[in-house]
Amino acid sequence: MPTELLFIAGFIIFIGVMMAIDLGLFGKANKPVSLKQAGIMSGVWVTLALAFYLLILNFGHLLHDVDTLARLREVNEKHFHRLAIDNHNLITSLQAYRKTLGLEFLTGYVVEYALSVDNIFVMVLIFTAFGVAPKNYHTVLLWGIIGAIVMRFLFIFLGAALIERFHWILYVFGAFLVYTGISMFVNRNKEEKIDPEHHPVVKFASRFLSIHPHFEGNKFFVKIDGRKMITPLFLVLLIIETTDLIFAVDSIPAIFSITKDPYIVFFSNIFAILGLRSMFFLLVNIIEKFHYLKVGLAALLAFIGLKMLASHYAEQIGLTTFNSLLIILGILTISVVASLVFPKKQTGVKQS
Repeated sequence: MPTELLFIAGFIIFIGVMMAIDLGLFGKANKPVSLKQAGIMSGVWVTLALAFYLLILNFGHLLHDVDTLARLREVNEKHFHRLAIDNHNLITSLQAYRKTLGLEFLTGYVVEYALSVDNIFVMVLIFTAFGVAPKNYHTVLLWGIIGAIVMRFLFIFLGAALIERFHWILYVFGAFLVYTGISMFVNRNKEEKIDPEHHPVVKFASRFLSIHPHFEGNKFFVKIDGRKMITPLFLVLLIIETTDLIFAVDSIPAIFSITKDPYIVFFSNIFAILGLRSMFFLLVNIIEKFHYLKVGLAALLAFIGLKMLASHYAEQIGLTTFNSLLIILGILTISVVASLVFPKKQTGVKQS
């Protein structure tokens, strides 16, 4: 069996095992996830992502069965790595290739993890609007993440195929990200609301499915008088899946600005998604404190979009993958620190 298939199969098995462990920690008791549990699992997911980065640094060449200089040149050209290959030294060239893959994975992971925070803002709104009990959050998020993994897989490999065939689509992605970043900045103070009765997903589901009006614990389906019906919790799951689909339209083009290798895009995406559930429970009660994060994410999207538009000149003007990682970390750090140093003013509170 080619090492490429072994690499991918191993990663899929790893995902299954870790999700089982995650479910064992979060899903045993029918009660809200504690801050301690969320902190432990968040630390575990970040540690695993860093361990995977080290794995790529040592064995990344196995991902595409790169074992000759000819194969390395082929992969380098196909995935636009712009790697300077030493045509007389395979070992040195493979080291440079693995280092490039590792840096692309790490940068993509940071970008996807950061953009996931905006997803958390919306998830909190959805759960609050529908009155979901905190003890049922983990059930919805578990199945939401499984659905997100499937959708991201399809989106990523479709996007990679489009880029390989129509390279100009990168400029479309870049322009879209710049537009999204500007829109996010302009609307940063706009209060987001979710109307449970008039939400498009609710209207769509009402036309084709029988909806039970009340929650039934953590059940998605119930049988009433022999009639199978969906519960409001399943509606919430549908809305979260739809929301993730919308977010994927931003996040996947963003990571293609960093790497065109679909496997690296997939790995970084999946690690960020798998860490999303624990990060949600970690931030759910304090997410509003990071009010400048929207500005930071807007700047992040605009920067990535501009880099994509200037992809032919990016490295010439110093926007290497490493420097881009530093800029991205800088944007996120400034937005978080600014939120803490300059807390949001409370409205409607009289000053003494």
